Amino acid sequence: MQTAPQVSFDDIPLDEAVREAALRHIDGLEAIYDRITGCHVVIAQPHRHKREGRLYSIHINLVVPGGEIVVNRNHPFDHAHEDIYVAMRDSFDAARRQLEDHVRHLRGAVKPHAPRAVGRVTQVFPLQGYGFLATPDGREIYFHQHAISEHDFRMLEIGSEVHFSEEEGDQGPQAAHMQLVHPHTHVARRGHV
Repeated sequence: MQTAPQVSFDDIPLDEAVREAALRHIDGLEAIYDRITGCHVVIAQPHRHKREGRLYSIHINLVVPGGEIVVNRNHPFDHAHEDIYVAMRDSFDAARRQLEDHVRHLRGAVKPHAPRAVGRVTQVFPLQGYGFLATPDGREIYFHQHAISEHDFRMLEIGSEVHFSEEEGDQGPQAAHMQLVHPHTHVARRGHV
């Protein structure tokens, strides 16, 4: 790395063990791609609810040739993120996936995505981070919250229409690359609840 990685604590006390864990995760990213030129990690606790616990948020900014990779993991529904190490693991996993995609893109090995279809959400479990949608041919398939933007995942309701690609997962077909068809409709409706 051209510049030393930075690990910052936003509004929480400095914890050397947590800092060392973050640096180990950064080393893992460098093992994937040794041309990272800079990395800044910010560890914070933006959600301090008395009843819901103290959830951690991890922001990662990687500077790489040809761009920047930014991960801002803020899961207000994921109580596992009351553990700083779980929040950090999930954030660095997301950074690793984006970095691997970036490296494949640089090497010209980007796999084409399957054609996108329109499906309708049949079940959504926000606290668990997954749901199911009906495909155009009448099947019901699984989706994970990582298949859609965090903002759109929060807007999902039963009946929401989504664009998606279908791919084979560990347990069978699943939806990927999801996007709300009419995101502004859902925002307006929720605003009047």
